[in-house]
Amino acid sequence: MSSTTTDWSVDHIISQSGCSSPTSPCALVILNTPLEHFLVKKIWPTCQWRACADGGSNRLFDALQEEERSAYIPDLIKGDLDSIRPDVKSFYAAKGVPIVKDADLYATDLIKCILALKEHELAYDLVILGGLSGRLDQTIHTLSQLHKLRHERPRTFVVTEANIAWVLDAGEHRIRIDRSLLGPTCGLLPVGVGSTILTTKGLKWNLGSPGLVSTSNWVEAAEIWIKTTEPIWWSVELRR
Repeated sequence: MSSTTTDWSVDHIISQSGCSSPTSPCALVILNTPLEHFLVKKIWPTCQWRACADGGSNRLFDALQEEERSAYIPDLIKGDLDSIRPDVKSFYAAKGVPIVKDADLYATDLIKCILALKEHELAYDLVILGGLSGRLDQTIHTLSQLHKLRHERPRTFVVTEANIAWVLDAGEHRIRIDRSLLGPTCGLLPVGVGSTILTTKGLKWNLGSPGLVSTSNWVEAAEIWIKTTEPIWWSVELRR
């Protein structure tokens, strides 16, 4: 394989050990989309900095039992604050959480939280909870933002109750798969590009012919190799 192959693993995000890797610290942004209890419990401990994008605070609050909420206090709530409920705002304010109103009409709540992370540090991997379900405009915005971030913060991952996904830039990629945590289903999606030439190894139905894509495939090996001529989305099933 080429010496320029990019290596990927999400063990530090979804590891059952429940702690962030010191060599790959993570930041978390929770969006205002449906959020399940198991996902908070899985992802929260692996991140070192956590923010809620406005109504994402409602989602965090509602996903937890009353007796659990004090153990899951975000570092920041930021956005235009038109979605956060009064009871949620009062709860987190009493816990000392900075609740920052940013009325910029030209930036979404997700962008505002990403800018806050940039002010906080430069090197964290970014984990976005939600953003690929619910309203179509928000889904498209999430897809667009990861394409824009692929150079500035390439290790940005979107996690939903069913999948974990990220953008693979043009080139060769090697993805390590813990099959107790991920799979079997996966997809390679050239969203936002006219076409790409994909070559793969390690999938049930490998690609090699020009023009082929794979919206639904299966992981067959502990290591997947992908070569793409354009940026694509890679998604893989997240096991409960």
